[in-house]
Amino acid sequence: MPPEVRQIVADWVAFLETQKLFGPTDPLFASTRVELDEHHAFRAAGLSRAHWCNATPVRTIFKNAFERAELPYANPHSFRNTLAQLGQRVCQTPEEFKAWSQNIGHEQVMTTFSSYGQVPDARQREVIRGLARTPESNAYKEQLVNQFRRLLEVATHGD
Repeated sequence: MPPEVRQIVADWVAFLETQKLFGPTDPLFASTRVELDEHHAFRAAGLSRAHWCNATPVRTIFKNAFERAELPYANPHSFRNTLAQLGQRVCQTPEEFKAWSQNIGHEQVMTTFSSYGQVPDARQREVIRGLARTPESNAYKEQLVNQFRRLLEVATHGD
């Protein structure tokens, strides 16, 4: 993660731990605590230790925040998708990617691969071109060319 983003998250976690006394099992983005005001109407009163029941309130918060910042809207899952794509680039072993997947809240690594880890077309082309330049692929290409030559010889001249 870029240092600026890491710092924003670190500051948020520090706020939750020091000001709200949240612990490691409390949600990073907790639901809103609701209480009655002096007119017996519901009002937001800080953070609850409960998880959100569904994503609708989070989407609303994101939408309002992006509007106030005068930025185009990006839904909450777009951040998880970005993290999944980053994990695909930085993780070097299956264990690292499994840890990365768990860290973004997935129990099953296949959830990260199948739901959030789409490789954009441009990046897919980069990866495939990079694979074509490896010593292993060069040896395989040579072997494949020789096999095709042999197949053509057999097809055109017999054994």
